[in-house]
Amino acid sequence: MADNSRARILETSLEMFAVRGYTTVSVREIAESVGLTKTAVLYHFPSKGDIVAALMDPLLTESEAVVAAARTLNDPASRCWAVVEGILDVALAHGMLLRIQMQDQALAADPAAFARMRDLALAAQELIAGPDPDFTDRVRAAQVYAALSDPVTIFAGQPAAALRAAILDGITRLLGHRRPARRSRPARPRSEPSAPRSPGRGRPGVMTAEMVADARRMRDAGEGSVDEIASRLGVSRATLYRHLSSESQ
Repeated sequence: MADNSRARILETSLEMFAVRGYTTVSVREIAESVGLTKTAVLYHFPSKGDIVAALMDPLLTESEAVVAAARTLNDPASRCWAVVEGILDVALAHGMLLRIQMQDQALAADPAAFARMRDLALAAQELIAGPDPDFTDRVRAAQVYAALSDPVTIFAGQPAAALRAAILDGITRLLGHRRPARRSRPARPRSEPSAPRSPGRGRPGVMTAEMVADARRMRDAGEGSVDEIASRLGVSRATLYRHLSSESQ
């Protein structure tokens, strides 16, 4: 059986950091909770900061994919909303990790991860602010970016679909404009299932128009998280973000 020690260390660390805070949890306590020696934990992660960096990587990678996909769009408003909706979905998927950051700014423990967080925030705010922004535009973009994560931690116990809708309503008020209308597409009869995707062939990097339409319908109807929608369609989260964003062009 494959050794899953690394995954167990990360899972346990995330739970302990979320409950007690990053600074109060020691590597020895993590090791005892996992059932390993401290030396075994340090073999996988030389420092507690390395644990944080590993926990942060999926959140940062997914957020960076959102920004990269948004940059490909032609319309400034579409770029803005692609970032808003994409970053919000990432935040909802990683709420426990964001709660750790709110407690004691632990996510800045690793310099490289902090640099990625900083660069991501600046890039996202640039797309939210739009072309040729003045000072007020830049301030508003920073407010919008903060509003994408803070409510996720404050209202962590609320249903994700309701929380997402409330956050987007607040963002609309801040920005003063709504998401550009999507191009209409004839509805597919519910009796026609999407083409089956074999789990043994890996996750495809391309989505058909039908798959994108299904993804939009499920997301807008609140029929599951981004992870769940991606899983149903047999694609990765990054692929889902890329295709949803490109449809706004």
